[in-house]
Amino acid sequence: MSLKILIIEDEEKIARFIELELGYEGYLTTKAFDGRTGLELAETGEFDLILLDVMLPKMSGMEVLRRIRRVSSVPVILLTARDSVIDKVSGLDSGANDYITKPFAIEELLARIRNALRLVNRSEQSEILSAGGLQLDTSRHTVNYMDTAIDLTKREFDLLYFLLKNKDLVVSRETLLENVWGYDYAGDTNVVDVYIRFLRGKIDEVFGIKLIHTVRGVGYVIKDE
Repeated sequence: MSLKILIIEDEEKIARFIELELGYEGYLTTKAFDGRTGLELAETGEFDLILLDVMLPKMSGMEVLRRIRRVSSVPVILLTARDSVIDKVSGLDSGANDYITKPFAIEELLARIRNALRLVNRSEQSEILSAGGLQLDTSRHTVNYMDTAIDLTKREFDLLYFLLKNKDLVVSRETLLENVWGYDYAGDTNVVDVYIRFLRGKIDEVFGIKLIHTVRGVGYVIKDE
């Protein structure tokens, strides 16, 4: 059965281009050209993934995303002309699974779509990972330290999952970007450092432990306390 993708993009030429390319790949698509219509479709339709432009008429893409996240965990990839780390972090913290900066190559967009769908399938498989007193449950999407719940955003959860999956192995920033953010990244890796600080602030600093270690010039590693 073909997967269904909702395209919320106000530039009709771009939306049509994406629609044609996704059609060639076997996806079924529906288009919306403003935020309000896109939200209505997202709330009533059963879509496997949503491509969401950030700058939309009638309702901004970020507001659409926030409202979608109240009722659905469907994968959302942001389409944005903004390239600053702050804008990207804001989108990811609001619940986006990924983002792509305009203009983009269709091959890159297709790769991100495949990865987002693959990560969803992986998260549906039950798995419990631990380090010291920390425990992550993929089926329940929960993280606890000594029975105390830790509230993480989706991106923080995915980053912690990958570090725990590779416990005691040093993981480079590039590897984290490829596997957590979902694409090969040849540029500024600062976004990884930002999210490592977020995790340390919620785990290491709160509980007074040293869980996430920096290996200078290489990357990060999780070790048992």
